[in-house]
Amino acid sequence: MGICNIVILTGAGVSAESGLATFRGPDGLWEGHRVEDVCTPEAYLRDPALVHQFYDARRRKLGTVQPNPAHEALARLDIEWPGELLLVTQNVDDLHERAGSKRLVHMHGELVKGWCLACDERFEWAGVMGQAARCPACATEGQVRPDIVWFGEMPYEMERIEEAVRQCDLFVSIGTSGAVYPAAGFVQTARDCGATTLEVNLEPSLGSYLFDESRTGPASVLVPQWVEELLTA
Repeated sequence: MGICNIVILTGAGVSAESGLATFRGPDGLWEGHRVEDVCTPEAYLRDPALVHQFYDARRRKLGTVQPNPAHEALARLDIEWPGELLLVTQNVDDLHERAGSKRLVHMHGELVKGWCLACDERFEWAGVMGQAARCPACATEGQVRPDIVWFGEMPYEMERIEEAVRQCDLFVSIGTSGAVYPAAGFVQTARDCGATTLEVNLEPSLGSYLFDESRTGPASVLVPQWVEELLTA
């Protein structure tokens, strides 16, 4: 394929190979918690201490893992691809950044950022947050929450993402279940606008039938192979 516009969507399957738990296990729980208890605005209002404990633990875990070859290959593509490229991740970890990706959007927020509900500022955050966290912008205490898009909230930068999907020539989905909207709908939008579509997943997703090609196996193996093919074609 010659120079073209590319949109890549990544999901939990990419980070799982670095040792981070996928969003929801076969038992319906995430790290032992019901999603409804830690991933909704209502949960935060009901029990902010539990929600902060949960995300503080995820932040600690993030500090113990490293980007894997899939992250590194996507960063290489970002650096070397001469056409338009947008990497859209559903993951809240920072492994794409640590691998070197720059043309990147976190549609579900970032674990290493905080959001002050008092002044609406968003900022980098490392380590424990907890209920008493002080906003570095306005100095208010107790109004800082994880900058994570919870169920019932609007994903970030949707206009930019949807425009990129409509304009792309190649849409690639990596390590995502194809079950959570709006991301699950991107492939149909790309197809409707004439893009070629590729899925890379450990096992076929719910939306595999929508893709022109589906490659099954570990992202850490398949993504470097695909990037090499693309850059040497």
